[in-house]
Amino acid sequence: MKLQKILELPECRTLAGGDPNRELSRVFCCDLLSIAMSKAPADGVWVTVMGNKNTLAVASLTDIACIVLAEGVSLDEGTLAKAKEEGIAVLATDLPIFDIALKIYQAGME
Repeated sequence: MKLQKILELPECRTLAGGDPNRELSRVFCCDLLSIAMSKAPADGVWVTVMGNKNTLAVASLTDIACIVLAEGVSLDEGTLAKAKEEGIAVLATDLPIFDIALKIYQAGME
């Protein structure tokens, strides 16, 4: 599945677009940065409530394609600018982590 499909989910607001043609591997849910650092899949969609600059650093380190911030969490403008610079898509939703991860999975993700 391509990132474009995630960017089009009506439940999400796009904060940083990334490359819409990037192929995605799978959805990954985790709120502990040390675990995400060791287990997040390259080209994955990471669903979390951790909205800070360290989240972006972990995403960059693990080559995550997209961060989905659940529960109404957002990132500050400086961190969003860095996400755009690094080509990491960032979306936000008011849905709980499980609900948005399920919608992403149902959209065609494994």
